[in-house]
Amino acid sequence: MARPVWSGVLTFGLVTVPVALYTATEDRSVRFHQLQRGTSDRVRNKRVNERTGKEVPYADIVKGYELTEGEYVVVEPEELEQISPGRSKTIDISGFVDLDEIDPIYFDRTYYLGPRSKEYAKIYALLTQSLERSHRAGLAMFAMRGKEYLTAVRAEHGLLELHTMHFADEVRDPRREVDGLPGEEVKPSTRELDTAEQLIGMLEVDWDPQEYHDTYAEQVRKLVEDKAAGREIAVSEGPPAEATNVVDLMDVLRRSLEGARGGKAPSAAVGSADEAPAAGKAAAKKSAARTATAKKSAATTAAARKATGGRAAANQREDLGRLTKAELYQRATDLDIPHRSTMNRDELLDAVRKAGRKRLRAAS
Repeated sequence: MARPVWSGVLTFGLVTVPVALYTATEDRSVRFHQLQRGTSDRVRNKRVNERTGKEVPYADIVKGYELTEGEYVVVEPEELEQISPGRSKTIDISGFVDLDEIDPIYFDRTYYLGPRSKEYAKIYALLTQSLERSHRAGLAMFAMRGKEYLTAVRAEHGLLELHTMHFADEVRDPRREVDGLPGEEVKPSTRELDTAEQLIGMLEVDWDPQEYHDTYAEQVRKLVEDKAAGREIAVSEGPPAEATNVVDLMDVLRRSLEGARGGKAPSAAVGSADEAPAAGKAAAKKSAARTATAKKSAATTAAARKATGGRAAANQREDLGRLTKAELYQRATDLDIPHRSTMNRDELLDAVRKAGRKRLRAAS
């Protein structure tokens, strides 16, 4: 069992329940030490005076708040200690708010709140079930580890959760931070909105967090294992994603719906998002020409595959093994393989081979 990071009491009104706070999440990133190249010697960071180049003992370090360049207000650690918040002994809920009113951007870290012992289970259950039924969260100021937090206490599946939250002045204004946001003058047509909403509805899935995992961390661990085993490592990048051409937006939505109905992820029409709408007819003609060329090419390819049969499959297996990740990604794009952007090289190789075999069977 995990050890609590804090224990105290939670109060609302005259109701008091002793609780313990537990960390709800953990960082599973792969950690590295810094070494000098060619050795296994650790490289350490030191506190160095940038003017003299000499190392400074920790006891001689003070805090400095910069007013202007090179001008500081010096603050001693003891002065900060005197004004720092003490460790809270109570989570005193000052009020309750509807959870739908809290923008998720305000949530920071999550902790579990459990009863300190079994004798407090009933009062804990009372608060938990009341919060769940009312769909509300209790707001409280809370101090821990020398810092004061705004917190929200909510209930989920019979468990209390405490979320530390950002203060309002810590949340940036997106209109000041993000360039190119659409204004009121940008209005998609009713048909485009209806089609996009229909597509979203058709692609609806049940939320299962177990289906998602950190593929980059897995590849880093495999890289470390391969290098430890003395195997050669080759890494290459796939081509970057391109933006959908606004001229063909309705066509892309329509084909996406067709693909969703058929259980097949369609390839996206791509191009510059800056092309003028007046180029629509020209783009449509080019698209038709490309489609005709693609159909002719597909027919030719199918005939060639049918003629070569099993020999083509054997050659494909032999050739694919020598392709780089970028080349395999291009093959996956040509074959309309879904989720290809999240695949590593081995997954791309396996997916391209399977798609190739399906096409060979269809051709024969």
